[in-house]
Amino acid sequence: MTITPTGEYERTAGGAVLMDGIRLRGEIIAGLRATIDAAGNPPVCLATVLVGDDRPSQLYVANKRKLAGEAGMVSVHRELPNDATQAEVEAVVAELAGDPTVHGILCQLPLPAGLDPEPVLALIPPEKDVDGLTERSMGRLVRGLPGHVGCTPLGVMRLLERYGVPTSGKRATVIGRSTLTGLPQMLLLGRKGVDCTVTLAHSRTPDADMVEVCRQSDIIVACAGQARMITAAHVRPGAAVIDVGVSRTEAGIVGDVDFDAVQAIAGAITPMPRGTGPMTIACLLENTLSAARMQGAFPA
Repeated sequence: MTITPTGEYERTAGGAVLMDGIRLRGEIIAGLRATIDAAGNPPVCLATVLVGDDRPSQLYVANKRKLAGEAGMVSVHRELPNDATQAEVEAVVAELAGDPTVHGILCQLPLPAGLDPEPVLALIPPEKDVDGLTERSMGRLVRGLPGHVGCTPLGVMRLLERYGVPTSGKRATVIGRSTLTGLPQMLLLGRKGVDCTVTLAHSRTPDADMVEVCRQSDIIVACAGQARMITAAHVRPGAAVIDVGVSRTEAGIVGDVDFDAVQAIAGAITPMPRGTGPMTIACLLENTLSAARMQGAFPA
Protein backbone atom coordinates (compact mmCIF):
# COMPACT_ATOMS: atom_id res chain seq x y z
CA MET A 1 0.00 0.00 0.00
CA THR A 2 1.36 3.43 -0.95
CA ILE A 3 1.13 5.99 1.85
CA THR A 4 1.51 9.60 0.76
CA PRO A 5 1.36 12.04 3.69
CA THR A 6 0.92 15.73 2.96
CA GLY A 7 3.82 17.98 3.94
CA GLU A 8 6.98 17.02 5.80
CA TYR A 9 6.83 14.01 8.06
CA GLU A 10 8.94 11.89 10.35
CA ARG A 11 9.80 8.21 9.90
CA THR A 12 10.64 5.55 12.44
CA ALA A 13 13.99 3.79 12.56
CA GLY A 14 12.45 1.03 10.46
CA GLY A 15 11.20 3.45 7.81
CA ALA A 16 7.48 3.60 8.67
CA VAL A 17 5.68 6.95 8.50
CA LEU A 18 5.20 8.13 12.10
CA MET A 19 1.64 9.37 12.51
CA ASP A 20 2.24 12.06 15.12
CA GLY A 21 -0.93 12.95 17.03
CA ILE A 22 0.71 15.84 18.88
CA ARG A 23 1.63 17.49 15.60
CA LEU A 24 -1.79 16.97 14.04
CA ARG A 25 -3.54 18.18 17.19
CA GLY A 26 -1.59 21.41 16.92
CA GLU A 27 -2.58 21.79 13.28
CA ILE A 28 -6.27 21.20 14.05
CA ILE A 29 -6.30 23.64 16.97
CA ALA A 30 -4.57 26.30 14.87
CA GLY A 31 -7.15 25.75 12.14
CA LEU A 32 -10.03 26.10 14.60
CA ARG A 33 -8.52 29.32 15.97
CA ALA A 34 -8.15 30.75 12.46
CA THR A 35 -11.76 29.86 11.63
CA ILE A 36 -13.11 31.47 14.81
CA ASP A 37 -10.94 34.57 14.33
CA ALA A 38 -12.07 34.92 10.71
CA ALA A 39 -15.72 34.82 11.84
CA GLY A 40 -15.15 37.73 14.24
CA ASN A 41 -14.70 35.63 17.37
CA PRO A 42 -18.30 34.71 18.21
CA PRO A 43 -18.36 32.79 21.51
CA VAL A 44 -18.06 29.04 21.04
CA CYS A 45 -18.55 27.47 24.46
CA LEU A 46 -17.44 24.09 25.80
CA ALA A 47 -18.72 23.15 29.26
CA THR A 48 -16.90 20.53 31.30
CA VAL A 49 -18.31 18.69 34.32
CA LEU A 50 -15.95 17.00 36.77
CA VAL A 51 -17.17 14.99 39.74
CA GLY A 52 -14.76 13.87 42.46
CA ASP A 53 -11.05 14.15 43.07
CA ASP A 54 -9.60 11.61 40.63
CA ARG A 55 -6.21 13.11 39.75
CA PRO A 56 -5.94 11.84 36.15
CA SER A 57 -9.45 13.16 35.43
CA GLN A 58 -8.55 16.53 36.92
CA LEU A 59 -5.45 16.78 34.73
CA TYR A 60 -7.31 15.64 31.64
CA VAL A 61 -10.10 18.19 32.08
CA ALA A 62 -7.59 20.96 32.79
CA ASN A 63 -5.80 20.12 29.54
CA LYS A 64 -9.07 20.18 27.61
CA ARG A 65 -9.89 23.61 28.99
CA LYS A 66 -6.40 24.91 28.22
CA LEU A 67 -6.53 23.73 24.61
CA ALA A 68 -10.06 25.08 24.20
CA GLY A 69 -8.63 28.49 25.07
CA GLU A 70 -5.86 28.04 22.52
CA ALA A 71 -8.52 27.29 19.91
CA GLY A 72 -10.29 30.57 20.75
CA MET A 73 -13.18 28.96 22.59
CA VAL A 74 -14.92 29.85 25.82
CA SER A 75 -14.61 27.29 28.61
CA VAL A 76 -17.18 26.85 31.38
CA HIS A 77 -16.40 24.44 34.20
CA ARG A 78 -18.57 22.82 36.85
CA GLU A 79 -16.88 20.81 39.60
CA LEU A 80 -18.66 18.70 42.20
CA PRO A 81 -17.24 16.91 45.27
CA ASN A 82 -16.63 13.19 45.51
CA ASP A 83 -19.76 12.77 47.65
CA ALA A 84 -22.09 14.52 45.20
CA THR A 85 -25.42 12.76 44.78
CA GLN A 86 -26.88 11.45 41.54
CA ALA A 87 -29.50 14.20 41.67
CA GLU A 88 -26.88 16.93 42.13
CA VAL A 89 -24.84 15.75 39.16
CA GLU A 90 -27.93 15.46 36.96
CA ALA A 91 -29.06 18.94 38.01
CA VAL A 92 -25.77 20.48 36.85
CA VAL A 93 -25.86 18.71 33.51
CA ALA A 94 -29.53 19.60 32.99
CA GLU A 95 -28.74 23.26 33.66
CA LEU A 96 -25.98 23.26 31.04
CA ALA A 97 -28.20 21.40 28.59
CA GLY A 98 -30.78 24.18 28.84
CA ASP A 99 -28.28 27.05 28.59
CA PRO A 100 -28.28 28.44 25.02
CA THR A 101 -24.82 29.97 25.52
CA VAL A 102 -23.31 26.49 26.05
CA HIS A 103 -22.72 24.65 22.78
CA GLY A 104 -20.92 21.51 23.92
CA ILE A 105 -21.06 19.50 27.16
CA LEU A 106 -18.47 17.02 28.35
CA CYS A 107 -19.08 15.04 31.53
CA GLN A 108 -15.76 13.50 32.50
CA LEU A 109 -15.95 9.77 33.11
CA PRO A 110 -15.65 7.66 35.14
CA LEU A 111 -17.92 9.09 37.80
CA PRO A 112 -17.23 8.18 41.45
CA ALA A 113 -18.48 4.81 42.67
CA GLY A 114 -22.19 4.75 43.30
CA LEU A 115 -23.11 7.17 40.51
CA ASP A 116 -24.75 5.94 37.31
CA PRO A 117 -23.39 7.71 34.20
CA GLU A 118 -26.23 6.65 31.87
CA PRO A 119 -28.96 8.96 33.25
CA VAL A 120 -26.42 11.78 33.29
CA LEU A 121 -25.41 11.30 29.66
CA ALA A 122 -29.06 10.95 28.65
CA LEU A 123 -29.60 14.57 29.73
CA ILE A 124 -27.15 15.86 27.10
CA PRO A 125 -28.96 16.83 23.87
CA PRO A 126 -27.46 15.21 20.75
CA GLU A 127 -26.41 18.58 19.35
CA LYS A 128 -24.39 19.27 22.54
CA ASP A 129 -22.96 15.76 22.92
CA VAL A 130 -19.47 16.69 21.72
CA ASP A 131 -18.02 13.50 23.19
CA GLY A 132 -20.35 11.49 20.94
CA LEU A 133 -21.14 9.10 23.80
CA THR A 134 -24.91 9.03 24.08
CA GLU A 135 -27.16 6.41 22.54
CA ARG A 136 -28.73 9.08 20.35
CA SER A 137 -25.34 10.08 18.94
CA MET A 138 -24.50 6.45 18.24
CA GLY A 139 -27.90 6.01 16.59
CA ARG A 140 -27.25 8.98 14.33
CA LEU A 141 -23.93 7.50 13.30
CA VAL A 142 -25.57 4.17 12.46
CA ARG A 143 -28.30 5.91 10.49
CA GLY A 144 -25.91 8.28 8.72
CA LEU A 145 -27.62 11.36 10.19
CA PRO A 146 -25.89 14.62 11.23
CA GLY A 147 -24.38 14.34 14.69
CA HIS A 148 -21.17 14.13 16.68
CA VAL A 149 -18.85 11.16 16.33
CA GLY A 150 -16.88 9.81 19.30
CA CYS A 151 -13.63 11.73 19.61
CA THR A 152 -11.24 8.76 19.67
CA PRO A 153 -12.51 7.00 16.52
CA LEU A 154 -12.81 10.36 14.77
CA GLY A 155 -9.19 11.06 15.73
CA VAL A 156 -8.14 7.81 14.04
CA MET A 157 -9.86 8.94 10.84
CA ARG A 158 -8.12 12.32 10.98
CA LEU A 159 -4.73 10.60 11.31
CA LEU A 160 -5.45 8.38 8.30
CA GLU A 161 -6.46 11.45 6.27
CA ARG A 162 -3.51 13.60 7.32
CA TYR A 163 -0.92 10.94 6.65
CA GLY A 164 -2.27 9.91 3.28
CA VAL A 165 -3.37 6.38 4.15
CA PRO A 166 -5.71 5.22 1.35
CA THR A 167 -8.99 3.66 2.47
CA SER A 168 -11.19 3.13 -0.58
CA GLY A 169 -11.31 -0.55 -1.43
CA LYS A 170 -8.82 -1.40 1.33
CA ARG A 171 -9.21 -4.01 4.03
CA ALA A 172 -9.31 -2.85 7.64
CA THR A 173 -9.43 -4.79 10.88
CA VAL A 174 -10.69 -3.19 14.09
CA ILE A 175 -9.69 -5.10 17.21
CA GLY A 176 -12.07 -4.30 20.06
CA ARG A 177 -15.85 -3.89 20.16
CA SER A 178 -16.50 -1.21 22.78
CA THR A 179 -19.18 1.37 22.10
CA LEU A 180 -16.56 4.02 22.88
CA THR A 181 -14.12 3.08 20.12
CA GLY A 182 -14.40 -0.28 18.36
CA LEU A 183 -17.99 -0.21 17.11
CA PRO A 184 -18.00 3.43 15.93
CA GLN A 185 -14.57 2.88 14.37
CA MET A 186 -15.97 0.02 12.33
CA LEU A 187 -18.85 2.21 11.14
CA LEU A 188 -16.56 5.12 10.21
CA LEU A 189 -14.19 2.96 8.20
CA GLY A 190 -17.00 1.27 6.32
CA ARG A 191 -19.19 4.25 5.51
CA LYS A 192 -19.54 5.86 2.10
CA GLY A 193 -16.62 8.05 1.13
CA VAL A 194 -14.19 5.98 3.20
CA ASP A 195 -15.17 2.61 1.73
CA CYS A 196 -13.05 0.09 3.59
CA THR A 197 -14.03 -3.56 3.86
CA VAL A 198 -14.02 -3.91 7.64
CA THR A 199 -13.52 -6.95 9.88
CA LEU A 200 -14.29 -6.69 13.60
CA ALA A 201 -12.10 -8.84 15.88
CA HIS A 202 -12.01 -8.94 19.68
CA SER A 203 -10.74 -10.76 22.76
CA ARG A 204 -12.65 -13.93 21.88
CA THR A 205 -11.19 -14.17 18.38
CA PRO A 206 -8.86 -17.21 18.34
CA ASP A 207 -5.19 -16.26 18.15
CA ALA A 208 -4.60 -18.04 14.86
CA ASP A 209 -7.61 -16.34 13.28
CA MET A 210 -6.49 -12.97 14.63
CA VAL A 211 -3.10 -13.31 12.94
CA GLU A 212 -4.67 -14.39 9.67
CA VAL A 213 -7.24 -11.60 9.61
CA CYS A 214 -4.69 -8.94 10.49
CA ARG A 215 -2.20 -10.20 7.91
CA GLN A 216 -4.84 -9.64 5.22
CA SER A 217 -5.41 -6.04 6.33
CA ASP A 218 -4.14 -2.78 4.91
CA ILE A 219 -5.21 -0.97 8.08
CA ILE A 220 -5.21 -2.28 11.66
CA VAL A 221 -6.86 -0.33 14.48
CA ALA A 222 -6.02 -1.95 17.83
CA CYS A 223 -8.34 -0.86 20.64
CA ALA A 224 -8.73 -3.96 22.82
CA GLY A 225 -6.72 -2.77 25.83
CA GLN A 226 -4.35 -5.77 25.77
CA ALA A 227 -0.70 -4.80 26.13
CA ARG A 228 1.41 -5.39 23.00
CA MET A 229 -1.04 -7.92 21.56
CA ILE A 230 -0.25 -6.86 17.97
CA THR A 231 3.17 -8.19 17.04
CA ALA A 232 5.20 -8.31 13.87
CA ALA A 233 3.49 -11.62 13.04
CA HIS A 234 0.14 -9.83 12.73
CA VAL A 235 1.24 -7.13 10.30
CA ARG A 236 1.35 -7.24 6.55
CA PRO A 237 4.35 -5.33 5.14
CA GLY A 238 3.34 -1.74 4.39
CA ALA A 239 0.13 -1.77 6.46
CA ALA A 240 -0.99 1.22 8.54
CA VAL A 241 -1.19 0.36 12.26
CA ILE A 242 -3.14 2.57 14.66
CA ASP A 243 -2.69 1.95 18.40
CA VAL A 244 -5.61 3.08 20.57
CA GLY A 245 -5.19 0.71 23.53
CA VAL A 246 -3.70 1.81 26.84
CA SER A 247 -2.40 -0.63 29.47
CA ARG A 248 -0.52 0.07 32.68
CA THR A 249 2.35 -2.36 33.17
CA GLU A 250 5.44 -2.56 35.36
CA ALA A 251 7.31 -1.01 32.45
CA GLY A 252 4.87 1.91 32.37
CA ILE A 253 2.00 2.74 30.01
CA VAL A 254 2.05 0.72 26.80
CA GLY A 255 -0.32 0.28 23.88
CA ASP A 256 -1.88 -2.69 22.13
CA VAL A 257 0.94 -2.68 19.55
CA ASP A 258 4.50 -3.91 20.04
CA PHE A 259 5.84 -0.70 18.51
CA ASP A 260 9.53 -1.63 18.25
CA ALA A 261 8.78 -4.82 16.32
CA VAL A 262 5.93 -3.53 14.18
CA GLN A 263 7.53 -0.27 13.07
CA ALA A 264 10.10 -2.25 11.07
CA ILE A 265 7.30 -3.77 8.96
CA ALA A 266 4.47 -1.25 8.84
CA GLY A 267 4.11 1.48 6.24
CA ALA A 268 2.72 3.87 8.86
CA ILE A 269 2.28 3.60 12.63
CA THR A 270 1.16 5.70 15.59
CA PRO A 271 3.52 6.05 18.55
CA MET A 272 2.44 5.49 22.14
CA PRO A 273 2.23 8.07 23.57
CA ARG A 274 1.87 10.98 21.06
CA GLY A 275 -0.44 9.03 18.78
CA THR A 276 -4.19 8.71 19.17
CA GLY A 277 -4.43 10.22 22.67
CA PRO A 278 -3.80 13.84 21.62
CA MET A 279 -6.28 13.44 18.78
CA THR A 280 -9.12 12.78 21.21
CA ILE A 281 -8.93 16.34 22.53
CA ALA A 282 -8.43 17.82 19.05
CA CYS A 283 -11.61 16.13 17.85
CA LEU A 284 -13.51 17.17 20.97
CA LEU A 285 -12.79 20.79 20.01
CA GLU A 286 -13.61 20.10 16.37
CA ASN A 287 -16.97 18.70 17.52
CA THR A 288 -17.55 21.77 19.70
CA LEU A 289 -17.27 24.10 16.72
CA SER A 290 -19.59 21.80 14.75
CA ALA A 291 -22.01 21.91 17.69
CA ALA A 292 -22.07 25.71 17.63
CA ARG A 293 -22.85 25.55 13.89
CA MET A 294 -25.65 23.01 14.45
CA GLN A 295 -27.19 25.35 17.02
CA GLY A 296 -26.99 28.39 14.72
CA ALA A 297 -24.41 30.13 16.92
CA PHE A 298 -21.63 30.07 14.32
CA PRO A 299 -21.64 30.73 10.56
CA ALA A 300 -22.09 27.56 8.50
